Amino acid sequence: MTATTRYSQAGDEFLFVELNEEMTLEAFFRSISITQRLRDMALPGIIEICPANASYQVRYNPDVISAGQLQETLEGLDRDVAAQQVRTLETRVIEVPVLYNDPWTHETLMRFRDHHQDPSATDLEYAARINGYDSVDAFIEAHSATPWFVSMVGFVAGLPFMYQMVPRERQIQVPKYLRPRTDTPKQTVGIGGCFSVIYSVRGAGGYQMFGVTPMPIYDPEGDQPHIDDSMIFFRPGDIVKHRAIDREEYDALLSAAEKGDFKPRVASFTFDLDAFSQDPDGYARRVKEVLYEH
Repeated sequence: MTATTRYSQAGDEFLFVELNEEMTLEAFFRSISITQRLRDMALPGIIEICPANASYQVRYNPDVISAGQLQETLEGLDRDVAAQQVRTLETRVIEVPVLYNDPWTHETLMRFRDHHQDPSATDLEYAARINGYDSVDAFIEAHSATPWFVSMVGFVAGLPFMYQMVPRERQIQVPKYLRPRTDTPKQTVGIGGCFSVIYSVRGAGGYQMFGVTPMPIYDPEGDQPHIDDSMIFFRPGDIVKHRAIDREEYDALLSAAEKGDFKPRVASFTFDLDAFSQDPDGYARRVKEVLYEH
């Protein structure tokens, strides 16, 4: 356990653990590593484990395990993670096809220009400009070329928050809308702050909208074979590689999804935090190679 870790009781059944006030890849790695170890322990009395960007929360049954016993267990797991000589994480790499600059998010964003920082530009144009890219195409390439870590899933069921795997000075960052929209198309891909997301359902939202994916990520009806009984496809720790597609491929993949025939490209992967830190660009290439080797 480091000096930055804070344990807080959240009602009678929850323990909230803040690992760091700053959201970093190091803090996220600790969160996912500790919670994976806790899950593997299958400790009696643990009901639910929810990792996040620089924190996590555990729901427990106080009649089976006390808050003190749970905190002691978590402190031990934190020490184990801190003592790791090789900092690795068993995960998977997932390709997400994206139709950028699509007609549906474009129609939506035009309805809400009075909610936006720059009513004269589209979300893509605004994001490209404030991040120093000379064109929308260059911005799309930057968003799709690098891998993204799924750091948490939530807000609405199945929605992944993704953290870009590049040095901090190169991270894409775009503020949310000045006022939230009352509409966002299902499976919209966008960014708010430094996090990219995929909206799992149609509804309100405030993140900048860049495109849509035909890939089902939330399946309450049980129609998608690639999604298990949890109804949610993404898991914290997943690594996402976006791939820009055209309208023809989007329509074909959407048709497959509607028939329950969508098959995402997925590869097992061992993420090494130190190897990534030493060569982020080389590591991004390796992630892509692993994905397309399968």
